[in-house]
Amino acid sequence: MRENTRESEVMYDPKQGLRLMGMPPQWFAVFAAIVLAGSYLGVLPNDMIGGFAAAIVIGTIFGFIGDNVPILNDYLGGGPVLALFGTSICVYLGVFPESLVKIIGNWTQDTQGFINFYIAALICGSILGMDRKLLIQAGWRYFIPLVGGVVVAYGLTGIVGGIMGYGWGKAMLYVAAPIMGGGTGAGAIPMSQIYGAALGVDSKEVFGILFPAVALGNAVSIIAAALLDKLGRVRPKLSGEGVILQGFEFESEPKTALEFTIGDLGTGLLMATSFYIFGRIIEIVIPQIHYYALTIIIVAIVKILGVMPKRLEFAAAKWYQFTVVNLTLALMAGTGVRFLDLKAVIAALTPTYFILTLTTVLGAILGAGIIGAWVRFYFIESALAAGLCMANMGGTGDVAVLSAAKRMNLMPFAQMSSRLGGAFILILQSLLIRLIGG
Repeated sequence: MRENTRESEVMYDPKQGLRLMGMPPQWFAVFAAIVLAGSYLGVLPNDMIGGFAAAIVIGTIFGFIGDNVPILNDYLGGGPVLALFGTSICVYLGVFPESLVKIIGNWTQDTQGFINFYIAALICGSILGMDRKLLIQAGWRYFIPLVGGVVVAYGLTGIVGGIMGYGWGKAMLYVAAPIMGGGTGAGAIPMSQIYGAALGVDSKEVFGILFPAVALGNAVSIIAAALLDKLGRVRPKLSGEGVILQGFEFESEPKTALEFTIGDLGTGLLMATSFYIFGRIIEIVIPQIHYYALTIIIVAIVKILGVMPKRLEFAAAKWYQFTVVNLTLALMAGTGVRFLDLKAVIAALTPTYFILTLTTVLGAILGAGIIGAWVRFYFIESALAAGLCMANMGGTGDVAVLSAAKRMNLMPFAQMSSRLGGAFILILQSLLIRLIGG
């Protein structure tokens, strides 16, 4: 069953009416006014308090707007997508003071790393809370549609690039590859170094060419995810409602269901952060694989072996749910401020470049979706996880794409795309740059 990610900061309770962050709008307005006043008066603390408060308030405001504007809500992903793009537009237009941009940026990634905190909760809780049979049955065949999406995205973009005079090789190397390469830190940056070393040029110059494709591809992927969700509602046979494997049925809940306690959140928090740290430890031994991917592998092994007590799995799942429900819009706001560079996207918006970006994303959707159906995956879920989560900006892109599609429970598969799939792209590009050249 689909994970409902809209039961979050913006909620309408039939009994209590409109609720923003779980409180009446007038009370939310009081707290929001305090935070925004602190932001514009320059007294917002540059720490977790300032980052959390600012991102939650700003994300909730944009989330409320996005969830209540018909076109945005119905076709473009609603609140989470507007929280992402709205904050990026505010940064571009200079609406936010520089101090606020710095505080949210630090909180999101730089010195406080909320994005890692968030993704750790998603990896741990979504896998341990997953049906064990689903993980066993779907995991081994997942890389078939992933590779299919890459092949179709590269091939289609190369063909269109050749027809439009951009060059088939250039289209694959400088548009398709960075879009499918796992984002910026684990994709475009190491890819620029690979290209620079192979071509004898400055990697910074190469990165300037690659990054617009990453940013624009991410934006298109988010919008495409919302449209896929819409397609799934119109054509229900294409959608598993968040379940990737066709014909899979969840086991019925046991009669002795575990009762939730506040202490479960603390347990889940410790488990998520500990598994994340364990992934960083293993990365020392296997530096070729990103620690996100290693964390996924570790948690998946624990789940498959069935060695974790049910109570601990339950606690991890509840912490994951708490994080998604309360902090997704905050993360979207932070991501828009820190990662979505509208200047780079606007600079890349030539008609040819835009068409090649659309071609790459479309190829990822069709390749992953159609080939996924051959291995008994649902088209929508396979296109999202194995296709669009290859074409976005990695960790933050995964959150944005799955949030726009309302399928956050696909996060373990999405992270396999971003991390293991991203590593596959880097290996592939180290070969192609020498075969095709610059």
